[in-house]
Amino acid sequence: MQPATLSEPSAPARQDAAPPDGRRARWTEHRRARREDLVTAAVEAVRLAGPEFAVEDVARSAGVSKTVIYRYFSDKDELVDAVLGRISEVILLPRLLGELAADRRDDREQLHAVIAAFVSLIEDEPALYRFAYAHAGRSGRADLVAATEREIAEALGVLMADRLTAAGRPADAAMTWAYGVVGMVQLAAHWWSASRTLPATRLVDQLTELAHGGLATLLPPSR
Repeated sequence: MQPATLSEPSAPARQDAAPPDGRRARWTEHRRARREDLVTAAVEAVRLAGPEFAVEDVARSAGVSKTVIYRYFSDKDELVDAVLGRISEVILLPRLLGELAADRRDDREQLHAVIAAFVSLIEDEPALYRFAYAHAGRSGRADLVAATEREIAEALGVLMADRLTAAGRPADAAMTWAYGVVGMVQLAAHWWSASRTLPATRLVDQLTELAHGGLATLLPPSR
């Protein structure tokens, strides 16, 4: 009978996590950058082909095959969501929120600037505007129109609430007024985008008159 042999002692468990794999980090960054390039190509495809762009249009714009597109996006819906996000984050919101935050001498001038910025977006990027509306209200998917309206209305509501609070007045109506103004401008501008029955400058002036005419009776005077 052979004497029992002692087994090798097991190595102590490592307490520290393994260092990140540099190759994996580089691949992740490469994939992110490649995906961003494809979104840029998709935006250009929308500008050229319109709201009903096909994945083939994106592939042509990017100079790749459809197979490459589907390496980075599971389906066309995911690509559409990415394009909507790019339009919102790079084109729509920076311009509108920038105008809303700008320091101007009175309320009417500020309202006019924000409304003019929105109408100019429709004129400058008609295909992207139609694209956003074509995909509004998709069940369970990104809705650029609703998200943009909400963000602009919330920012305007904060400004109104600050004005009311500083004047010692209740601020509970601020969001109601803000959403009312944004909804009015959005719907009127959408009607105008299809009808074009008057020049853009007249549309902006008319909407400013209506919005300021109502708010001037509700908000404390600007200082």
